Amino acid sequence: MNYTLKLAPLAIAAAVALAACGKKEEPVKAEAAKAPAPVAAPPAVIKIGHVAPLTGGIAHLGKDNENGARLAVDEINAGGGLKVGDKTYTLELVAEDDKADPKEGTLAAQKLVDAGVVAVVGHLNSGTTIPASKIYSDASIVQISPSATNPKYTEQGFKTAFRVVANDNQQGAVLANYVSGELKAKTIAIIDDRTAYGQGLADVVERVAKEKGLKVVAREFTTDKATDFNAILTKIRAAKPEVVMYGGMDATA
Repeated sequence: MNYTLKLAPLAIAAAVALAACGKKEEPVKAEAAKAPAPVAAPPAVIKIGHVAPLTGGIAHLGKDNENGARLAVDEINAGGGLKVGDKTYTLELVAEDDKADPKEGTLAAQKLVDAGVVAVVGHLNSGTTIPASKIYSDASIVQISPSATNPKYTEQGFKTAFRVVANDNQQGAVLANYVSGELKAKTIAIIDDRTAYGQGLADVVERVAKEKGLKVVAREFTTDKATDFNAILTKIRAAKPEVVMYGGMDATA
């Protein structure tokens, strides 16, 4: 089951709700003595940003997220749009590609700010979400990540930063408890890809595993762009762990 596809519409709904809360009604102007016949005005538009990796090794995840967000926008518009007071707004999704790269993430964030979005769904990775969050905060734009789990994202004090998933402290503890309680394992090897997500999750698993009495027989790391894992796997095989935990994305897992 693709949880990111299911969470993207939830994030869109939350972003729309928060955007609506901040939408101010225009003051009613005094009617002219001889006002011309009213002409139907085009529907007002609220721009919602979406940003995720649309190219690179985990583009499939980013595209799933974007498809979910676009589906939510289409459904809202098909249902008559977003009503705020006595006004109705059409939603427009503005999509950007951050390539799962922190620098590209900040560039994409600035593009969305310049495009005039009122809220953003994204980013997918913790490593791109965290640096981009300051840009959105400075612009007073609501940011809701459907998948960033590193605790630092919401610990920076930005009132514009939200997430809809459990963070690494919660997920890592559940993983370690499962290995200890359900699998009844005594030894574990841990690998991470040195990203904000992968290392953050692996660090929590290691800490809680040790608290549960598990022996961490190997702690290795790679990168999120690696393709050769022979050296790492050789070391882990020699350590003979009962369980191997990998902190990172599916492209390298």
